[in-house]
Amino acid sequence: MAEVTSSGTARAEPAGLRPAAAPVLPRRTARLVLRPFRHDDESDVLAYRGREDVVRYMPADPLQPAGAHAFIAERLPATQITADEDGIILAVEYEGRMIGDLLIKAGRLADRQAEIGWAFNPEFHGRGLATEAARELLMMAFDDLDMHRVWAQLDPRNVPSARLCERLGMRREAYFRQDIWFKGEWGDTAVYALLAAEWRAAYPAG
Repeated sequence: MAEVTSSGTARAEPAGLRPAAAPVLPRRTARLVLRPFRHDDESDVLAYRGREDVVRYMPADPLQPAGAHAFIAERLPATQITADEDGIILAVEYEGRMIGDLLIKAGRLADRQAEIGWAFNPEFHGRGLATEAARELLMMAFDDLDMHRVWAQLDPRNVPSARLCERLGMRREAYFRQDIWFKGEWGDTAVYALLAAEWRAAYPAG
């Protein structure tokens, strides 16, 4: 299958990701720095990952102080996608403080699809910071990594995350009823997705 460029010419779809599968980091937006984790992030991570309301709809329990060092150590090398199932995990920094984290995780590289996810400190909600960070994550996925499709899955009760998906232009593609036994009860799953062509139509280069 071929993709038609803005000049009207056709180009063949690449078989896999571009060689530039290690985006230049850190990345900067108007107000934020997206960077790899580092070992002085423990207290900032605990400020939100340690909250029950933040991890309520995540497959994780609140992070405990004793586990903060290992949590960060596990994420330190996640800065590139060069093999199937690789992921990039970034800290989101605002005015010198880490306020959240972002994930982009590939499936099979040949499929050029990735799952995205996020967690943010509720103290900073209502300022558009999560949208700003997640939009930069999509730019990385589509422009740097040349993904064809990006998707997110979430518990539909997680209204802030669902609204964030919608602000990013993602559409709800699926809604599975009671498809997972999650934290002591049956839970639903919603899937949101966006195609590269849709992203580029909304945010044309230049």
